[in-house]
Amino acid sequence: MAESIARKRSRVIVVMPAYNAATTLERTVADIPPGTVDEIILVDDCSGDGTVDVARRLGLTVIEHERNLGYGGNQKTCYDAALKRGADMIVMIHPDYQYDSRLLPHVCGFLENDICDIVLGCRIRTRREALGNGMPVWKYIANRGLTLFENMALGQNLGEWHTGYRGYTRRVLETIPYHANGNGFIFDTQFLVQAVHFGFRIGDVPVPVRYMPEASSINFSNSVAYGLGNLATVARFFLHRSGIARSRLFQAADGSSEASG
Repeated sequence: MAESIARKRSRVIVVMPAYNAATTLERTVADIPPGTVDEIILVDDCSGDGTVDVARRLGLTVIEHERNLGYGGNQKTCYDAALKRGADMIVMIHPDYQYDSRLLPHVCGFLENDICDIVLGCRIRTRREALGNGMPVWKYIANRGLTLFENMALGQNLGEWHTGYRGYTRRVLETIPYHANGNGFIFDTQFLVQAVHFGFRIGDVPVPVRYMPEASSINFSNSVAYGLGNLATVARFFLHRSGIARSRLFQAADGSSEASG
């Protein structure tokens, strides 16, 4: 008789970095397919609305910051909590309903089947769709320009570098020193450049574009600073790799070899 070995089901935790998401949180959570998530952790970054009350009513695990730490600072708390609570796979979904929660099983599937270590939700399938669903023209141009630059500089072929829909294996978060990253929006780019440095396999899946008044969005002046920060992060990557200027961004958090790819 053939012996079958049952594989232990991975523990999936969704993390939601939240700031004033009271009007969109319930819709975001409702779209998550039943039975696909073991726990949802919402970290509230000092919202001025009823985000925490809604989250507790929905039965989410809620962590409240005593002071506003910014988007990157919020993610640090999210990932720390997910690792502490035994997550095997961690998926970040913004609670502002900008990203489609129904796609979570597909994101997890690429991680579970060891096809990718990191899965991103790509909003840019066509220019017509992106602009037609509310993405500002200047933001579309910046997104395409930075993505092209980062793909060419770092040897990737991602549809979009600047998405907030992201899935990670536990090993990714245990390796990447994300506490060395900035507390602002630059956190996301720093994390992906670190992932390239450590040799993790990054893939993406298509997600619909949703721009609406309730959804959070970085303004033009902050976008300029963000764009410059992207260029600086790539420069730090090459300076570190060449040995000219070592950076703590690329020193493994788990004590393993500094780079594997």
